[in-house]
Amino acid sequence: MDLYSGYINKLIDELATLPGIGAKSAQRMAFHIINMPKDRVERFAHTILDAKENVRYCKVCYTLTDSETCPICANLKRDHKTIMVVENIRDLAAYEKTGKYQGIYHVLHGAISPMIGIGPSDIKLKELIKRLEEDVEEVIIATNSSLEGETTAMYISKLIKPTGIKVSRIASGVPVGGDLEYIDEITLLRALEGRIEL
Repeated sequence: MDLYSGYINKLIDELATLPGIGAKSAQRMAFHIINMPKDRVERFAHTILDAKENVRYCKVCYTLTDSETCPICANLKRDHKTIMVVENIRDLAAYEKTGKYQGIYHVLHGAISPMIGIGPSDIKLKELIKRLEEDVEEVIIATNSSLEGETTAMYISKLIKPTGIKVSRIASGVPVGGDLEYIDEITLLRALEGRIEL
């Protein structure tokens, strides 16, 4: 038995399809939207439509933007000779929040995963290799420390090394407050390899 009328149920169902939104959150959001003034709902709906129609991939790094190139790639103060390779746009955003990295990025939109049928041609690797024809001094591989991320990092490294461009990998290791006995072997090994002198 439906608890609410058709329009409310449809709205809840649509909101529940969004990632990270469960049934209760969708219900709360639906009621909030219904209780909003009509002009705010219209502005909200138009904002979604405008974003869908106008947002596209940056022609350089493949992050999302509403212009031909994103603000990072268009910024001449950034170090365009250093490219950080990330798996997705959320990873780029995480590094930007640190405010410390001054190079530019390349978003792969995934990682190599033969087990689920994602190969090198399914992510933005050709586009990365094309960018290396420009004046690039270093490629920082910042893929995740998962099996897929490690596979992708090794593949990219093997592609780039013959060009003479410096290839580095972000260090990863033990999280602050983490007990060594609960950390997996790959993380411990990466922590050891990425050690710095004190």
